[in-house]
Amino acid sequence: MAERPIGDGGRRRPGAEDRAAGGDGNAAGSRRRLTAARLVGLDRSGPAPAETQSGSPLRPWTIPNAIGFARLALIPVFLVVALSNAHGPDVLAAVLFAVIGWGDYADGIAARVTRQYSRLGALMDPVTDRLLVVSGAVVCWRFELLPRWALAVLAARELAMVALGRYGLDHGVELRINWAGRLAVAPVMGSFFFAMIGLEGVGEVMLYVGLALALAASALYVRDGLRALRATPPPASSSA
Repeated sequence: MAERPIGDGGRRRPGAEDRAAGGDGNAAGSRRRLTAARLVGLDRSGPAPAETQSGSPLRPWTIPNAIGFARLALIPVFLVVALSNAHGPDVLAAVLFAVIGWGDYADGIAARVTRQYSRLGALMDPVTDRLLVVSGAVVCWRFELLPRWALAVLAARELAMVALGRYGLDHGVELRINWAGRLAVAPVMGSFFFAMIGLEGVGEVMLYVGLALALAASALYVRDGLRALRATPPPASSSA
C-alpha cells in the first residue's frame, strides 16, 4: 500500500504540464513506458496521469476501481471478524487486514498494466487507506495490542489528513505525496498486522517508526499547502 496524494501542489489543469511540453496529458501520463520499477510503484517520476486530475471524469467502471470497491467492502467485514472474538483478533482477521492492505498495490499495478486510470480511483484509494488505518487502530485499541496513546495520535492524524485534503480541494490546492508519507505506510500497516498475530513487541516498534514518519509527512503537507495557498491568485472580482 502507498500513501496517496491529497493533491498535487497547487491549481493544475489535467495534462497542463504535458501540453506545455508539446504533448498531451494522456500520452505522457497513461502511455509512459511501463518499466518494472514503474509497474511496482517504485518509479513515480513525471506528472500524474491526466485521467486522475481534478476536473476529469470519475470513470468508475474500471478493473482497478473494482479492486478498490472490494477493498472498501472488506473493511467492515474485517471489523466484524476482528471485534467479534472476545479473546482478540484471530488469524482470519489478520489475513483480511493484509489482503485489504496489499490490495492497494494490486489496484495500482492493475491501473498501470491496463492503463485504466480514473479520477474516482485517485479519490477513493486514500480514503480507503485511511479507513483501514483507523480500523486497525480501533481493533488494536479494543484489545490493547498496542499503546493506546500512540493509536489515538495516529487515528487523529488520519482524520486530520482527510479534513486537510477536503479543505485543499475546496480551495483549489492539491498536495502530492511526500517521501515521509510514502515511507510511513509499511511500518504503520505492519504494526497492526504483527500485533494481531501476537508479535506485539515488533508491532510496537513499527508503530513508533510509522507514527514519527506520518507526523513528519503531515507537517510537510501543511507547509506545502500554505505555500500553495499563498501562491494561488485570488479570484477576480466582478464589477457591476
